[in-house]
Amino acid sequence: MTAHADREGRTDAPGRIDAPSPSEASGPAGSADRAEVMGLAGAAHRAESAGRTGVWFIGARGSVATTATAGCAAIAAGLHPPTGMVTETHPFADSGLPALTDLVFGGHDTLDCPLSKRAEALADGGVLPHGLPSAVRAELDAADTEIRPGGPLPGDTRTDQELIAAFAADLTDFAHRHDLARTVVINVASTEPAPGPGDTRLPASSLYAAAALRAGCSYANFTPSTGLRTPALTDTVAAAGLPHAGRDGKTGQTLLRSVLAPMFLQRALAVRAWSGSNLLGGGDGAALADPAAAAAKNAGKERVLADTFGTAPEGEVHIDDVPAMGDWKTAWDHIAFDGFLGSRMILQTIWQGCDSALAAPLVLDLARLLARAHEAGISGPLPELGFYFKDPDGGTSAALAEQYATLLTFAERLRDQA
Repeated sequence: MTAHADREGRTDAPGRIDAPSPSEASGPAGSADRAEVMGLAGAAHRAESAGRTGVWFIGARGSVATTATAGCAAIAAGLHPPTGMVTETHPFADSGLPALTDLVFGGHDTLDCPLSKRAEALADGGVLPHGLPSAVRAELDAADTEIRPGGPLPGDTRTDQELIAAFAADLTDFAHRHDLARTVVINVASTEPAPGPGDTRLPASSLYAAAALRAGCSYANFTPSTGLRTPALTDTVAAAGLPHAGRDGKTGQTLLRSVLAPMFLQRALAVRAWSGSNLLGGGDGAALADPAAAAAKNAGKERVLADTFGTAPEGEVHIDDVPAMGDWKTAWDHIAFDGFLGSRMILQTIWQGCDSALAAPLVLDLARLLARAHEAGISGPLPELGFYFKDPDGGTSAALAEQYATLLTFAERLRDQA
């Protein structure tokens, strides 16, 4: 979403990526047989698998990852309440989610700015509370030592398979050194353009996704980038037996659309047009100044309306890069609809907020939910986590209320298996 990383390159051949072996891909939850064994083992297995959970960010020095890392430390230390974290609400109690104090952070990035400096810049911009970077400096420094060079950078001659192997080795080393029970990989890097028909290299997001599977890690794509959604990884995803969730986090304008669109439908009000505009700065604004990247982003915003109404209403979403806004953004929607006897009416909404602060608690939620799903032997796409995404894996209703009900049912399932 907002991290200033990893949108530069392409990589190797567009053919299939070799599926990892079960030992590489699945870890403690890699197959139906392993899931059955886990169920029979019961309490003994839970005691054996208890431990810390890795959270590996793609775009680890960007705004979202920095905010999530600093925020987790602040909440764990009791410095701030877990505002915005759905997994910290009552319905998720006793679901067996990893504690915030048991999360260990690392990641890949193409930038070399220390996390503590990035956090200070975010505090100066009002994203983080003043004084927080100093209060959690030790945790930021610890996470910073676990960030490895991303890629491919200009001039990198490695093939797709070589890059995937290198990224997977970083993940495996991270897990071994910290004796982690499991690791969740979450892409929060800058949006990359969708691959073109003539591209001969995989996009960077797909290289990282393939590496996650090879290292036996669950995966979430919080960006509109390709990630797992490429034919080259179809067989690998199926063979890996790992939980994965979504594409493009739902934090602001689309969150509101997922509430309002069902309202119009349920009240039988005919929406004639729905137009929107976004003003934003920071790394996200710079990345989305690229028309191809903006098109990938807008596809998710428009998908919510099309999925709700059956067809997208007239109108478009425009994105403008305004560097002076920094990490803050303003989203405006103009909805034209017909009422009783054809009366013409309009609803306008304005959403002003900080995308990093909106995204960070959701990212922490996803890390905990995916880790718990992995521990419970749940594999494949998780439409139950559609609440968090514009474009969920596995398909789900686009209405937020229905997605939330599905998420609560998932929490009950995890609690029953705890």
